[in-house]
Amino acid sequence: MKKIQMVDLQSQYAKIKDIVDPSIQDVMDSATFINGPKVHEFQKNLENYLGVKHVIPCANGTDALQIAMMGLGLQPGDEVITADFTFAATVEVIALLQLTPVLVDVDPVTFNIDVEAIKKAITPKTKAIVPVHLFGLAAEMDEIMALAKAHNLYVIEDNAQGIGASYTHKDGSKTKTGAIGDVASTSFFPSKNLGCYGDGGAIFTNDDDLAHAIRGIVNHGMYERYHHDVVGVNSRLDSIQAAVLDAKLPHLDTYNDTRRNTARKYNEAFKDHPNITVPSGLTDCEGICDTCDCHVFHQYTLNLKGVDRDALVTHLQSKNIPCGVYYPIPLHRQKAYLDDRYNEADFTVTNALVKSVISLPMHTELDDEQIEFITSTVLNFIDTNK
Repeated sequence: MKKIQMVDLQSQYAKIKDIVDPSIQDVMDSATFINGPKVHEFQKNLENYLGVKHVIPCANGTDALQIAMMGLGLQPGDEVITADFTFAATVEVIALLQLTPVLVDVDPVTFNIDVEAIKKAITPKTKAIVPVHLFGLAAEMDEIMALAKAHNLYVIEDNAQGIGASYTHKDGSKTKTGAIGDVASTSFFPSKNLGCYGDGGAIFTNDDDLAHAIRGIVNHGMYERYHHDVVGVNSRLDSIQAAVLDAKLPHLDTYNDTRRNTARKYNEAFKDHPNITVPSGLTDCEGICDTCDCHVFHQYTLNLKGVDRDALVTHLQSKNIPCGVYYPIPLHRQKAYLDDRYNEADFTVTNALVKSVISLPMHTELDDEQIEFITSTVLNFIDTNK
């Protein structure tokens, strides 16, 4: 059995080397390293894939989220509601812009932001909601968009983990995540479902005026060279990373299908176990249905009951099985974001999840032998340590 990795980018690259290498070589030959043709080609191809009017590439996913908020003109003191159970970048940019983060609990099944918790958190100072498509599962966007419309709020989708997922609206139509809210951000960090070979990110919007504002912000506030019309930043996707992404984009749906199939195999091994809750699609789905497209499984995360999660982590590591705990500390308890406004009673789900979740290896190169070894090791540990 080959070595198990949390993410196997080497094997993935080997399969697409004959596509990626010439794409990079084109950039080297042209020496157009910043804002070259490859960046614009990738931008257009991603717009077509997502069905969104504007893709504005940038340097990384954190910048993308910050620039989206800058483009909306949010002002210091404005409140921005987001999930307590997610990566720190989501709240980090809110704090950097001197906005007021308002953290709320998540749904115990989907791990995505709890709509009822959003409702309770809205005040006259609220200006935006940031739903995170956590682990690759689309958030409940119809309810969030309706709530935002009723209160005249912006919706900023954090799509760093959800690229390629689709959300099925109540009328049966489908939209790619990242193309639903007023604006969205994503990350192309190498381990993402669509990842480059360095840092990269992008902002998405269907709003022409907002797109114009963001294009200036990412480039020092310039629309014409040396004419600085707005306060901006230096955040550009370099041409080599765009070349890698453009080569990989046609494979994204296949990558996501492979991840879903791997998740189904995991689920089958763990099904009906009293100590394990496996991931599924949205709450009206059972398991991972045959036509599933709402979840792209950036992570495959179990919720354990009556299991010493940390001991399981140690055991898996002793068997050379990598795993992850996403996330071990709620954002409201992180030293950087402590605030007397928060009440522990408002975070019962998140406070439980940080003690019970574990993410197993998930990538496009996992084979059946590896999956069987991983699942049997997990099951043997749980069944012998009850």
